[in-house]
Amino acid sequence: MFRPQIKVLDCTIRDGGLINKWQFSDEFVSKTFQVLSRACVDYMEVGYKSSEKYFSRVENGAWKFCTEEDLKRAIGGKNGTIKLSAMADIGRIDPQDILPKSESILDMIRVACYAHETDKGISLAHHCQDKGYEVTINLMAVSKVMDRDLDEALNDLSKSSVPVVYLVDSFGAMYSEQIHFLAKKYFEAMPGKELGIHAHNNQQLAFANTIEAIIAGINHIDATIYGMGRGAGNCPLELLISFLKNPKFDIRPIIEIIQELFITLKAEVEWGYHMPYMITGILNEHPRSGMKAMASKELPNLRQFYDDLKDGTPLD
Repeated sequence: MFRPQIKVLDCTIRDGGLINKWQFSDEFVSKTFQVLSRACVDYMEVGYKSSEKYFSRVENGAWKFCTEEDLKRAIGGKNGTIKLSAMADIGRIDPQDILPKSESILDMIRVACYAHETDKGISLAHHCQDKGYEVTINLMAVSKVMDRDLDEALNDLSKSSVPVVYLVDSFGAMYSEQIHFLAKKYFEAMPGKELGIHAHNNQQLAFANTIEAIIAGINHIDATIYGMGRGAGNCPLELLISFLKNPKFDIRPIIEIIQELFITLKAEVEWGYHMPYMITGILNEHPRSGMKAMASKELPNLRQFYDDLKDGTPLD
């Protein structure tokens, strides 16, 4: 049996871009779009909407910006039923740089913010709604948020017109019990809202925690091809659509592109389970120190890495 209300969003290019600075070729993005369309995935998140005054195109690829020129160059005119999404981080996009929906091939803007920025996140989401887009708010790094602050954020969100709020395990630090507890908390605090889940794989729990979220009633599900994503990566799309048992999904195109492109890419731009990411996950810390360790030619002394991070010692 399957739950037809579940919508799957693939964020391979957006989240995967965090490990290669969005340096994907137009051909790569185009082929990924075609494959996701054939697989009948509901949404493809192509990248970020960022203002170019904040970031350089010398350092960052086109999918950090997702201008209409970028999108049309790689994707052209949309076909099929898949919808396109981009993420907007608070403080990294000027609202006037978001075109009206009538002038864009994007269908949805997902606003990412921390709990203390909830008011700004709601304002930007309402701005995008007024321009005709579907919107969500992704409340990031909630494993680090104090109960009172989270309660206040959820209360503000409950009064907004934003229809979908994402539970985000940014650091890959959560276990299934926490996912279930927070899903219940979110539903009770925001009656009438839909929930989403975005899980990272630091403890090899992204898929398991996504299943737990589905059991808890969450219907908007994030995943990436071959688990590609920042640091330890995300819930693998191929596992997810196999689990969902929805006959509309076709896993074959996903398997094909993994063999054709992603196995080689993973050898060049490494992501997935590794000890530095595991350590940041179990300590509920941002994976930046793990990413720095992985980028070096030699791994650090892992016990010392653990002790320093646990004790709060600044890592070189």
